[in-house]
Amino acid sequence: MVPRPWDDDPAGEAPGGPAMTESVKLVFPGLLVAQRTHLCGFFRGSEERDDIVFPFLREGLRCGDKCLCAFEAADHDALQAEVNGQIEVASTGNQLDIVLPSDVYLGRGDFSVPDMLGYWDTWAATSLAGGGFSSVRVVGEMTWAVTEVIGSVNLVRYESELNRFVPRYPQVMLCLYDLDRFSGDLFVDILKTHPKVLMGSTVLENRYYVPPDELV
Repeated sequence: MVPRPWDDDPAGEAPGGPAMTESVKLVFPGLLVAQRTHLCGFFRGSEERDDIVFPFLREGLRCGDKCLCAFEAADHDALQAEVNGQIEVASTGNQLDIVLPSDVYLGRGDFSVPDMLGYWDTWAATSLAGGGFSSVRVVGEMTWAVTEVIGSVNLVRYESELNRFVPRYPQVMLCLYDLDRFSGDLFVDILKTHPKVLMGSTVLENRYYVPPDELV
């Protein structure tokens, strides 16, 4: 595990203060989750994916969140325009970071769970402390893991360890998985690492969730 700013803090608090209970709007009207939530969403094909990603980011921009989208799309300018939609581009400023998944998850070479936790820690801390934002949200399309040789164990461990990290900041992290691209066994393991699941227009408490300390 990489050193983190809150490790020496007896209260266990990172920038952003103590645990927050306010809700965050997600994709559809009335669809809410609490701050500091790690959840997964499942889709089939780019159209279903876009129906999740674009509203999720638009709502974040409207709320004044710092947003990051790790998206399998070559034309980032077109994606930026699609996300902004009816929002004035000038009003979003530097709120939205659009990156290729390979640049985030493999940008330091081989996939490393400690490196990834360090990456998210730096991004969140910088956005909140230096960027002037009060909360952040991330959506990551995980299809890249199908083609990269990182091993299912590393992927599952990464998703599990996010459950220790996400509560440290006022943030929501949404991981997206294409049901047509992942095997059934891996799907089950991934499901175990997310406390909540986005299914259509509903957020469900995941009864199959296994906390990091209990996941073998």
